[in-house]
Amino acid sequence: MKATFYSNGKLLITGEYVVLDGAKALAIPTKFGQYLTVEPVLESWSLEWISYNSDGTIWFEETLPFSTLIHKERFPESHTIKNTLVEIMHEAYLLNPTFITKSNGFKVTTQLTFPKNWGLGTSSTLINNIAQWANVDPFLLLKNSFGGSGYDIACAKNNTPILYQLLNNIPYIEQVNFNPIFSEQLYFLYLNQKQSSKTAITHYLNKQVKVGQNISAINQLTSQIVQTQNVTDFALLLEKHEVLLSKILEVQTVKEAYFSDFKGIVKSLGAWGGDFVLVVSKENPKAYFESKGFSTLLPFADMVL
Repeated sequence: MKATFYSNGKLLITGEYVVLDGAKALAIPTKFGQYLTVEPVLESWSLEWISYNSDGTIWFEETLPFSTLIHKERFPESHTIKNTLVEIMHEAYLLNPTFITKSNGFKVTTQLTFPKNWGLGTSSTLINNIAQWANVDPFLLLKNSFGGSGYDIACAKNNTPILYQLLNNIPYIEQVNFNPIFSEQLYFLYLNQKQSSKTAITHYLNKQVKVGQNISAINQLTSQIVQTQNVTDFALLLEKHEVLLSKILEVQTVKEAYFSDFKGIVKSLGAWGGDFVLVVSKENPKAYFESKGFSTLLPFADMVL
């Protein structure tokens, strides 16, 4: 019997990186996401997999015997996507062996509703979809396979903005109302490059950053950003957050790096240096960003679920 699963994409508005150390983060599910459709196949004893991009093109296609998933067979480093899929499926198998051992074979198709390079959660939506299919805990599946704080899994499962926090490695999720009255002045700009969340997290953890006293400051900024209904205050809070994270990460802010002459606010989201940034501007900034070579600008209402 055919089954279809869907998960929301994600954007991390506050608490990037430091959410790993227990800071409170504001995260929003997006109108974009990923579908996963599973069809049983008789006596193939394998996983026939096809992944489609939002434009209908195939970006990954592979057939994997069940034995490869069960024993987590590794392939050369050039087969990054295949190795990642095998790892996720292997960990799902360990959490619930019967979903593979009691099956004869599967044909699986995935369909992104956003371009794969946008960084809205190709991996997190896949993990949450596989967890639904295998009937396992998606947070545990993430931890055992890909790693990360889990905010992206929370977005995949929730249809409203959330406050997300790890306390003693346990995720706490609070649904919040985040639809500012000034949302027409908010935009999401794509920086023309995909940033690997896994690589960014590894780099952050390897730096062994001492966040300690900064966590309470991030928590306070997050709470204020959710509550403020004044665009000037909102912009100032975003700027404070950006400056604080810049000091913690010892990395230049995205505005300093690319848009120093922009009359507005530009804030990094998620992994710094790629994917989307949040823009606050009184006037539509499309012409400005196009002049800088950045053509993908989405209004708040077109992005946020």
